[in-house]
Amino acid sequence: MLKPIRLVPPGTKIPFVANRRIAFIFSLILVLGSLFGFFTQGLNFGIDFRGGILMEVRTSGPADIQGIRSTLSELGLGDVSIQEFGVETDVLVRIQRQDGEEREQLVAIEAVKSALGSDVEYRRTEFVGPTVGEELKEAGALAVGLALLSILLYIWFRFEWQFGVGAIVALSHDIITTIGLFALIQHEFNLATVAAVLTIAGYSINDTVVVYDRVRENLRKYKRMDLAEVFNMSVNETLSRTTMTSVTTLLALLAIYFFGGEVLADFALAMIWGVCIGTYSSVFIAVPILLYVNLKRGEEDPTGISVPQDERLEDS
Repeated sequence: MLKPIRLVPPGTKIPFVANRRIAFIFSLILVLGSLFGFFTQGLNFGIDFRGGILMEVRTSGPADIQGIRSTLSELGLGDVSIQEFGVETDVLVRIQRQDGEEREQLVAIEAVKSALGSDVEYRRTEFVGPTVGEELKEAGALAVGLALLSILLYIWFRFEWQFGVGAIVALSHDIITTIGLFALIQHEFNLATVAAVLTIAGYSINDTVVVYDRVRENLRKYKRMDLAEVFNMSVNETLSRTTMTSVTTLLALLAIYFFGGEVLADFALAMIWGVCIGTYSSVFIAVPILLYVNLKRGEEDPTGISVPQDERLEDS
């Protein structure tokens, strides 16, 4: 009979909590570097946020995406995004907002039409103004903020408030460093990237909840064991599940990044970073930080014997 694949052998005892100070310093450097990059370089916002021209084009046969991209890149219109839209004959063209007023935008549209020729059908032409872009920025920031608040409330009701603090610290760490990565490498930050950030938040909190659940269970079972030992045991017990989930997710994301084309590359990159940093923060940040928030073990058993909470509830 085939044995299940285990990336981490049973009985592993890696001293994660003992190395928390190194992890905290490393994370602090990452967060400060991310904030520095964000406030100095800023993000390379895509057309969704900066405003620009949107054109839907239909070709007579399967669209040559690379050929269209090469043709339009020679026009000197700045950032140009090409993607298949719905069916293989439809193409969505996004062009960054040109300097100037409406007349300059119309000139850019005519330049695109002249370059693509009369063999294509122009089904839609829209101009996204800077006001809409600002509204999308606010909506994106609001979405991330509400997601963090919702997660905090969920953890607070699911566990104790101390767990909520640890979860939000780890989650904020993941989101800030993801934004910092895009500020550093200056890849386009668009609505798809915002979606990736929200997905990262969900993925990261899922990992954290799994570890926290084991921490809570072990706190009830081992009341006389040192907190650091309980935390370390809990992380090691869930390590196999955590690494297996992360590796399988990364395999799919790497395939998207290398073979999914330019449209999905930035989304996949954000997710790859998010999976890696989310796994790291669940192990090295979310759990060790519980040592500093006055976490309580629960009620002591009158006999002095370590009895799980679930068993006491059943007896009552």
